[in-house]
Amino acid sequence: MSFFKKLKDRLFRSSDKIGEGLDALVAEGAEAQDGASGGPREPVREVPEPVPEVPEPDVPEIPQPMLPEIPEPAVPELPGIEPEPEWPEPEEPDWPEPEERNGSVAPEVVARTAEPVPVPEVLPAARVVEPVVEAAAAKPGLLGRLFGRGTVEEPRRVLDDAMLESLEELLIQADMGVDTAVRVTANIAEGRFGRKVSTRELKSALAGEVARIMEPVARPMPLYPQKPQVVLVVGVNGSGKTTTIGKLASQFKAAGKSVVIAAGDTFRAAAVEQLQIWGSRAGVPVLTAPEGSDPASLAFDALTKARADGADLLMIDTAGRLQNRADLMEELAKIVRVIRKVDPTAPHNTLLVLDATTGQNALTQVDIFRKIADVSGLVMTKLDGTAKGGVLVALADKFGLPIHAIGVGEQIDDLAPFDPEEFAKALVGAGE
Repeated sequence: MSFFKKLKDRLFRSSDKIGEGLDALVAEGAEAQDGASGGPREPVREVPEPVPEVPEPDVPEIPQPMLPEIPEPAVPELPGIEPEPEWPEPEEPDWPEPEERNGSVAPEVVARTAEPVPVPEVLPAARVVEPVVEAAAAKPGLLGRLFGRGTVEEPRRVLDDAMLESLEELLIQADMGVDTAVRVTANIAEGRFGRKVSTRELKSALAGEVARIMEPVARPMPLYPQKPQVVLVVGVNGSGKTTTIGKLASQFKAAGKSVVIAAGDTFRAAAVEQLQIWGSRAGVPVLTAPEGSDPASLAFDALTKARADGADLLMIDTAGRLQNRADLMEELAKIVRVIRKVDPTAPHNTLLVLDATTGQNALTQVDIFRKIADVSGLVMTKLDGTAKGGVLVALADKFGLPIHAIGVGEQIDDLAPFDPEEFAKALVGAGE
């Protein structure tokens, strides 16, 4: 199964919400506009009504007067006049058989024996009236839809101010943000305002605008010649950091890179066990520390060991923290200061893992984490469990940070590089 197919299937909440909203927006608006205009959407072929037959008036019969019968007068026989004799019918002469000349009949015989051919009377040509039903089938209109003939045209609605306002509300409900929603609808209206659009055209236009916004930020995580390349992974509680690290480590290992994982979430034993499972599955070593120990100290030791072993990548997991907890955010800043004592250029990548279900709260997380840990890229997870996938568009529009990957499940192949066009089509429920 292609990732686009999987993305489209699992983004059902976002795509259904936006797609169904667009369907209703066009259909309801088209009905309202047609009702206001007092006519149907499509011209209806006028069918002439048959002229009723006018019955002939009943004329009462007028009785005729009874006249006396007058006998025929007798014709007296005149003397000396004999009746006309009956002559016999003339017999038809026996003509000789026509002589053949070289296999053909002699012309004089033909002329003598030929009988005149009666010429049929030429009647005026009758006017052919085509059935109205067939014409309606050729160009389906109201009758064609009623009788199931032809293809029903999709509803269309005039793109006016009321429709644009409804479209803005729909995008805001999908967590695209007010500013982004207004900008997207304005771009859609350009060149289309006042024209009738269908749902398919509206989805295509919306997908194009989303892809245009996402195109500049769709970049894979860069790899540097520096060894080890330090990748610090941060995020709030439950955002999916540990799972994302395991998937990325497995993919880098499959690409031929030597990877080391540091289980920096020393406050949660389950996170360490989960990373060890992923490391065992991918064949990647996982460095741990006793529960409750200093995560900055573990990061320092892991970087020293990875450098000694010549590893290509060191991925450091961190404890989940809320962006409004100043003490936890300071602890994260401490990890950054400590690893820079070993490598002043570290961390080379700081990935912020975001949970798509948090909606607009993701904007606040990005704003705070980038100040503390200098976030270089984003990974969006759990897009399969929310109707708020539009927040990724708002993030790209506001911050412009690279989006390296998106996740739509728990399997190893459910994390893939971000593709703006595929994401845009899946988000709005457009076709492949």
